[in-house]
Amino acid sequence: MNGCLSIPKSVYCRYCKICGARPVIEADMAGLYVVKCPNDDGHYQTRAGLIDIEDWNRNNTVHFVPTRDINSQISY
Repeated sequence: MNGCLSIPKSVYCRYCKICGARPVIEADMAGLYVVKCPNDDGHYQTRAGLIDIEDWNRNNTVHFVPTRDINSQISY
């Protein structure tokens, strides 16, 4: 992880929804910052700019999708 900064544990951030790793902060060529997965550049990463942990959290939320309709109405 050359050039990456770890996010302190006191800052709430979700883990990567693909591999489960805690994100890191990396400076790109223009001196802007990216919050990204440390394991794979193909996983979600924020746009270059300010450190945007809220965007990371929003895009790494796993939404539950039921396999069947839980609230189906029963007719007799």
